[in-house]
Amino acid sequence: MLESLLALDENLFIWVNTHLSNAFFDMILVPIRHKLFWVPLYLFLISFVIHNYLRKSWLVFLGIIITITLSDTFSSKVIKKSVKRIRPCHVLKLKAVERVHCSNGFSFTSSHATNHFAIATFFFLLLGFAKWKYLLLLWAAVISFAQVYVGVHYPIDVFCGGLLGIAIGMTSYQLLNKLDQYFYNSSISTA
Repeated sequence: MLESLLALDENLFIWVNTHLSNAFFDMILVPIRHKLFWVPLYLFLISFVIHNYLRKSWLVFLGIIITITLSDTFSSKVIKKSVKRIRPCHVLKLKAVERVHCSNGFSFTSSHATNHFAIATFFFLLLGFAKWKYLLLLWAAVISFAQVYVGVHYPIDVFCGGLLGIAIGMTSYQLLNKLDQYFYNSSISTA
């Protein structure tokens, strides 16, 4: 069973990394993985929080810091160091197309997927009825897909990283609500 799952994972990796190769994906998916690419989004989210939460902004920023700290710690320092899965770009038989530098770190779980899905989920829940909140989940999904496309993660790495990120984002949001109840006796969500 495990061997079949790993074979499927490798085949999916080859399909995304090699068979989907094209100039358009190269132009889009390589740069969007970089944190500086998203500075305008981060600035928008910061200004959104300040504008919409005013005196509670500090609480939302605390929630964001908790979310990022938990997601990066669990993915990078706990799971990766326990599982020790070699990145696909270092597995010769896969002949990965390396579109970015392939670090010597471990592959499972994808920290990009974990971190982005954690923040996307946190904001998704925070934004209540805002229709554009779904774009945050798409944002995290595209960045996760890009990790496979550029050759640094297997599909299972990003899938499990995404699930972990969703769980962390939900947990952080619940913690934020408890803190909001404690300090302000209210609910943090916006409509």
